[in-house]
Amino acid sequence: MTLPGREKRGNIEGGIIDCDVHNAVPSIESLFPHLPDRWVDYMVESGIKTIEPNYYPKGVPLSARPGSEPAGGPAGSDLGLLRDQLLDPWNVRYAMLNCVYGVQLIQNREWAMVMASALNDWQIAEWLEKDGRLRASITVSTRDPGTAAREIERVGGHPGFAQVLLLARSEMPYGERYYWPIYEAAERHGLPVCIHAGGSAGNPITSVGWPSYYIEDYVGFAQAFQAQVVSMVTAGVFAEYPGLRVVLAEAGITWLPSLMWRFDKDWKGIRRETPWVSRPPSEIIREHVRLTTQPIDEPSNPEHLLQVIDQIGSEEMLLFSTDYPHWHFDEPEDALPVKLPPDLERKIFSGNARALYGLDDATSER
Repeated sequence: MTLPGREKRGNIEGGIIDCDVHNAVPSIESLFPHLPDRWVDYMVESGIKTIEPNYYPKGVPLSARPGSEPAGGPAGSDLGLLRDQLLDPWNVRYAMLNCVYGVQLIQNREWAMVMASALNDWQIAEWLEKDGRLRASITVSTRDPGTAAREIERVGGHPGFAQVLLLARSEMPYGERYYWPIYEAAERHGLPVCIHAGGSAGNPITSVGWPSYYIEDYVGFAQAFQAQVVSMVTAGVFAEYPGLRVVLAEAGITWLPSLMWRFDKDWKGIRRETPWVSRPPSEIIREHVRLTTQPIDEPSNPEHLLQVIDQIGSEEMLLFSTDYPHWHFDEPEDALPVKLPPDLERKIFSGNARALYGLDDATSER
């Protein structure tokens, strides 16, 4: 149902840009045509059936919208369903695919490397070449950033790839120089880095140890994103790579204003320690960081969400997302539970993503 007094968002000029859509690998055998024979033999002989992570408990309503699971495959593994359930009815001009298969969780560096390459080639063959509305994230393994950079070099020129995918739970904070080859390659290709919820369970999600309940883990993801933002700004990533942009996907947004306020306050007192942070951290964050909208932190009073957006202090930072096939709402009109000024609505639902990813229809058609 369209909310009273509101223009249907699917009618936004040029169409909606969905910045977080999850495509899934139907089966591990789907990757075999893109793998060296040695690694196919390795997986068959080892009895490896899947590396699909289980970030959502089975049966949880949010894990998949009804009808998004094709016969014999996980939700998000069928391009036809994606077209029927999202791209066509919602008037999606572009959809950013974030395939959070378990490649980044593999400890064996060589296996992780070949699986990342196979996943990227599979995305090209089965998704990008079959629908011009799709753009995808380059999957890399952070076990070896030099190899990850080479993978970005290998496929970064393909017009279907729009960004590089990392996961929020990492072995070290992403500001560490260990990861900088990834940022150098991404910046060279004009690709943002998307830090998405998920990642290795090698470290606890909290700063005080392991949680006991799923809700602690789920809510605690905001801490991981905050730590990554503080690390990247403090370590000078954006001073070294001024063209780099970072997208935080499934991070929430309401924590950001208070983090920027505290970051600025403390930076003023101890800025001598990090001279490369030459301006208030909030300015750096507003310039270099973007956030997807789903799952939105929805206050009981919708007007409070407007206040949070105002406190963020930028109309360029928010990117519309559905998190398909995860199920947060039925219609685009329900995605943000508050009436937005028309200019801001157009920016969130399309304009900000066009600027970030360079999506000019006159030049981006394949």
